[in-house]
Parts: sequence; C-alpha cells; structure tokens
Amino acid sequence: PRKRYIKTTFSKHWMHKYPDLIKGLQMKRPEQLWVADITWLYVKNGYCYLHLITDAYSKKIIGYEVSQNLAATSTIKALEMALKDKKYATPLIHHSDRGLQYCSAGYTKLLTSNNIAISMTQDGSPYDNAIAERVNGILKDEFGLDDVFENIDQAKSEVTQSIELYNRLRPHLSNNMLTPDLMHSQN
Repeated sequence: PRKRYIKTTFSKHWMHKYPDLIKGLQMKRPEQLWVADITWLYVKNGYCYLHLITDAYSKKIIGYEVSQNLAATSTIKALEMALKDKKYATPLIHHSDRGLQYCSAGYTKLLTSNNIAISMTQDGSPYDNAIAERVNGILKDEFGLDDVFENIDQAKSEVTQSIELYNRLRPHLSNNMLTPDLMHSQN
C-alpha cells in the first residue's frame, strides 16, 4: 500500500475539548461506543474527505459522508446518518480526536441532544482512536479507496459500494470472524 499523510485534524483551537471516557472500557455490545474519524481520498486535481462513524464493538460503519471540505457540516451529516439507523436505547459514548469538527457547537449539540456522552483523545496519538484508524486503512488497502478518482461523484459512488461490501462481507478476527453486519445484530 502507498503511504501518504494528509493532516485532517487541527486540535489547537479555542473550543471546549472533552475528556477521554474510554480508557479501559470493555466492549460488551453494539452501540456502546462509536468512534469517528476523517480521512482523505484522492481525486484528480486534489482531495476530498471521507467522514466516518464506526461502531467499535461490531466494526460496522454506521455513518459516512464524502465532501470536498473538512467543514463540521459534513461531519454532522455522517452523525445524522448514524443516528437515523440507531437500533438500541442503551447508553452510548462517541469518541473522536480533538478536531474542530468534533468540538463544534453543532456537532456537540447533536450528540448531547441524543444523550450521547462525548469522549476525545488526549494526546493526538492515532493509537487512542485505533479502531477508526484501522477501518480507514481497510477501506483504502482492501477496498481500493486509495486510488485516484476522476471526480467527487466517482469517489462517492465507490465509497458507498465499498462500505456496503465491507459491512456485509468483510469478516474480522476480533468479531470471531463475523462480518460487521452480523456482529452488530448480536446483543
């Protein structure tokens, strides 16, 4: 795989940053912990960005948005998708890095209005959000999202297809070789 790095997180801002609530958390069920991250995709003449929300227990991608920018409005669209398909009425934590998008008033208001606890990494290490980073890598390395797309429309189409295949067909060792969809239906 090609190794490239594009910074998608700016965490030195004035907005409120939340504590890390997941240190030592034992995963026991779906919708106990959602992890969020943003990664970049290549399009001719530049980049676009993939905003992802993944259920940490099942590794199922439950919300996503492809956009031409890093605006919080795009990250909110991914969260709205995840909330629309939320199945369980159990306590939930949302974990992310300390990026502007996740600290924005609109994003945090949407989380708190849905009774979702907010958790953030503390030192900027990708290991603090390892599940989200791993899902990014799987999509790029195994599902071809590391290619150069003609335009954002092609990127959106490829992302939708890749996520559907990933959720339905890609088993995970940490899921006892179940796919994310099958693991997410466990209770």
